[in-house]
Amino acid sequence: MSSLKILIIVTSHAVMGNTEEPTGLWLEELTTPYYAFIDAGLSVSIASIDGGAIPIDPRSQKSIGENAASVDRFLQDQSAMAEVKNTPGVNNVDPEQYDAIFLPGGHGTMWDLPQSQPLATVISQVYAQEKVVAAVCHGPAGLINATKPDGSPLVAGHKISAFTNSEEDAVGLSDTVPFMLESKLRELGANFHGVDDFQPFVVESGNLITGQNPSSSLLVAKKVLEALQVKVS
Repeated sequence: MSSLKILIIVTSHAVMGNTEEPTGLWLEELTTPYYAFIDAGLSVSIASIDGGAIPIDPRSQKSIGENAASVDRFLQDQSAMAEVKNTPGVNNVDPEQYDAIFLPGGHGTMWDLPQSQPLATVISQVYAQEKVVAAVCHGPAGLINATKPDGSPLVAGHKISAFTNSEEDAVGLSDTVPFMLESKLRELGANFHGVDDFQPFVVESGNLITGQNPSSSLLVAKKVLEALQVKVS
């Protein structure tokens, strides 16, 4: 068993803006990295923006046998399911205890991750200590208000990927989300990289690792393990 510890921080936001449409975490973006880390022998903790039960986007959770293998495994994992029903809030975690931070996506992230000062503080501290900061899909929304030690935007000058404007258009939510994530990251000075819609893609820039969409979750997890010098099978 490795002594390395990873903190996964997820959204607490459950509805699409002013609509009644449910949203939250995109489950596979948690479960695939979660088991990649667990199976590599790392210790994994899950926290959320507000604490308590994590809202899961219903579109990302189907009946057993109809999901990605990691989702089915998670849904049948009693300890994992207990953890997501009673998470600590990000303001109650000590970033000093962890070697890496990982931010899964889901549209809920677009509302609460950028607004969370405790999250921005945690990410800024982890980044300043040259530990790994990783995010996938809409998870990079959590990087928006994080800063470098000099106070400049954390993403400025870094190669970054995230759910693209084209992908947001494709899922029909460009007029629903509070901002376009790709555009916001570019405005902050990120060197944004992306590929064709919904294709797996990951970029590494210093101690920042970001993936484009749900299908990029495993690639991001593997890059995190490589950055932590853990052998990847």
